[in-house]
Amino acid sequence: MTPGRGTAPVRRAFPSSTSLTSQKRKEATSSRARRPMFNPPQANTAGFCSLTAIRKSQVTVRLVKRCTSSYSILMQWVSVLCLPVVPCAAEAADGGLLAASSMAETEAARPSLVAAVLEAVQGSSGRLEKESLSGRISRLSDRVEELKGEVCRMINERYVEFLPSVQNAKDLESEAEELSSNIDQLTSMIETEVQQDLNVAIAEFTELKQQLERDTLILSVLKQLQELDSALKQSSAVLLEKKYVPAACHLKKARRCLKMMESRRGFELKILRAFHIELVTQTENLLSVLGQEWQQLAVWKLPQSKEPGSLESALQTELRLRSTLAGEDAETSPSATSVLRGFAVLGELHYRFKVFGQLLLNHILKPLICHPSLKPLLEECPDAVALRLESVGSSLGPPSPMEVFPKLQLVFDVLHKHLLAGPLNHCTEDENDAGPVLAEVLGETIWKELSDCLMRDCLVHSIPSSSSKLGQYVEVINATEQFEQALKDMQFLKEGSTDLLTYARNVNRHFADKKCQDVIVTARHLMMAEIHSTVKVTPESSVALPNLPDPAAGDHPGTLVPSKALPIQAGDLETKAQLSPHTLSFPACCISESVQKLVALAYQTLEEASASTDQYSAQLFYLVRNIFYLFWDVVPMYHKEKLQKLPQLAAIHHNNCLYIAHHLLTLGHQFQWRLSGLLCDGTATFVDLVPVFRRLGTECFLAQMQVQRGELLERLSSARDFSTVDDEGSYAAANKALRQVLHQLKRLGKIWQGILPVNVYCRAMGTLLNTALAEIVNRILTLEDISAENADRLYALCQMMLEEGPQVFVPLPEEEQNRRFQEEVPLYVPKWMMFKELMLVLQASLQEIMDRWADGKGPLATEFSPSEVKNLIRALFQNTERRAAALAKIK
Repeated sequence: MTPGRGTAPVRRAFPSSTSLTSQKRKEATSSRARRPMFNPPQANTAGFCSLTAIRKSQVTVRLVKRCTSSYSILMQWVSVLCLPVVPCAAEAADGGLLAASSMAETEAARPSLVAAVLEAVQGSSGRLEKESLSGRISRLSDRVEELKGEVCRMINERYVEFLPSVQNAKDLESEAEELSSNIDQLTSMIETEVQQDLNVAIAEFTELKQQLERDTLILSVLKQLQELDSALKQSSAVLLEKKYVPAACHLKKARRCLKMMESRRGFELKILRAFHIELVTQTENLLSVLGQEWQQLAVWKLPQSKEPGSLESALQTELRLRSTLAGEDAETSPSATSVLRGFAVLGELHYRFKVFGQLLLNHILKPLICHPSLKPLLEECPDAVALRLESVGSSLGPPSPMEVFPKLQLVFDVLHKHLLAGPLNHCTEDENDAGPVLAEVLGETIWKELSDCLMRDCLVHSIPSSSSKLGQYVEVINATEQFEQALKDMQFLKEGSTDLLTYARNVNRHFADKKCQDVIVTARHLMMAEIHSTVKVTPESSVALPNLPDPAAGDHPGTLVPSKALPIQAGDLETKAQLSPHTLSFPACCISESVQKLVALAYQTLEEASASTDQYSAQLFYLVRNIFYLFWDVVPMYHKEKLQKLPQLAAIHHNNCLYIAHHLLTLGHQFQWRLSGLLCDGTATFVDLVPVFRRLGTECFLAQMQVQRGELLERLSSARDFSTVDDEGSYAAANKALRQVLHQLKRLGKIWQGILPVNVYCRAMGTLLNTALAEIVNRILTLEDISAENADRLYALCQMMLEEGPQVFVPLPEEEQNRRFQEEVPLYVPKWMMFKELMLVLQASLQEIMDRWADGKGPLATEFSPSEVKNLIRALFQNTERRAAALAKIK
């Protein structure tokens, strides 16, 4: 089948091995046949050339005929030459070109060459007779040789040189695999040999470390054994010299070493049991020696009676304290202090003092408290002191603290001087352990029971039965305080122990509870009274204190009667520059009558506290503080609805709180030096309550101001939009809204007139007027277009506010006095000048506006920002070059 034009190119399959073999034979035969044509012999050259030419012509003619007869025969001939052919009709028509650069171009060019040959042969088949046959055959032969050479070259490039490239790639691949194998072998060697060596080294290091720790532990145990043995030997040695404190310290050290070794696990040494037995033996031996010494140093002579607290038993009791042992040198003999220190080191001091303290309480201290006729008798000897009790007078009546405390103090003084005093010897092995204070240990043992006995059997009977005798109880309090202080000086009590003094000072608590309750009830009734019942206070006003009842009048004071005002104490120093007599005075305003009475009640209570005892004074002082705390809690809650709805009551409550705060500033200072005892050192103050009451009044008044501000803004919201005031309806609505605002402000001015202080009144009214003006200014500034008529009507509305706004400032009833405040409106209304500048802009020309701007330095720039001025100019003036130039100058 002969391919035609447009036929899809089909690559011919390579010939089989059989065809390739026959092809090689043909190529060999043809090469042998053609060899003489390239290398002819020198002899018979002409004849040989003729013969060769004839043969070539014959072969060529046969090939041409075969090509002409059938295209398939030509394809077979090309296959004999081992050339894969891809026929292409388009390239055959174009003549085809042989490409030597790549296989693809060569394969595409071969069909074109054959087609050209065929076309040439067909075109010249009719003219073979006219042209020279030899010339045509020669040219065709050259073309065939070129074609054969190209085919051979392409076969060589495709099949011969391809194998070395593949071989090189395989060699590189084999080298890469060999390198990877070497890497794997090295990794395996590291994981096996090196890791094994590392594990061995770690194991050896761990074993050496454990061995070192074991050796160190053994060495420490041996060292502790040596210290234990040394301590036991030293304790035995110093005990022979009657050095009890060092002996006890050595035993304590030995006990610590033994306890440490017994706490170690894995060291169960049999020798520790022997050490433990030896330690217990020496300790018991030392305690026995110390006990014998203690019995000789503190000797009790007790009666045979079974009632130790009786008067007869007390008279038969005697305590003899020796400074040294009988028959021994005072310098070498152990003292009572060293014996007690030895007990303390061994941990036996509390037990010894517990026994000694019970004997002391039952046979000496308690009889002195319960029997007023007993008193201690002291007999001093050269080597001892004897303490016994004797009876003087009768035992009728309760004991007096002023008599009991000196007796007890004498007993403790003897104990401290002859038994518990001495140097604080401590263990030489532990320099930081100074040992306990002996007197403090004894005090801790007996003080709880002793103080209970004093309160129950002595102090409780000294409490007065009426308020007239409360002043006399100060002596008892002072005596109690001196007694406790004496015990603290002798270190029987700690510095913070005040059991007796606290009990003595609280003697008036129950007596004062009823009085405090009555004052609280009265104050509560005053707080729930009506607020609108007011009185006028002025800087000249002073608090009138009621007459206090006579201290001898009993527990129920009479009716409160107002007395003369407190005199003003003038200073002794004078200066050239005199202050106003009303400096720091409370401003003139109206307050509730109940609040005035409440403050007077506080002054009365403090006046009574200044004439009372310390405890009662402190209780009354804190009662006054509780009164003001109660006002803080009760009044805002009880009058909550009225304070929210009525601006008059809110203003009065504001004045009440400030009035109380004003007096709290100096209330404590006025009574500071008049209060006795605990409160005369500067703690009697009410200054901490001042900000509380100021905040209470201010918050209430500000809440009312917020209510009024909301109403003003609500009325201004009914003015619709200021951009349409040229309309009669809009202008009427705006005019009505502004008049309602002015009416509300004037009504508030009348309500607060004479109630609020002048400065507070002006600031409050100025704030509300400023709110209205700021809202008007903001609405005008937001307008995008203001016509000339709108500007005129806006100016008229603003003119009304400007004329009638100052009239709301009427803090005083007299008109003449109010003019000064109406002229000072800019001081209280921050937006007042801004409002006036806005009115000028509404009626001004563009040049006048620029003159008032004055490059950011004029009055207009002071009140408005550049963007606000630009918006006004855009809204008032048309878009012209002059307006653009003016806007450009405003920066």
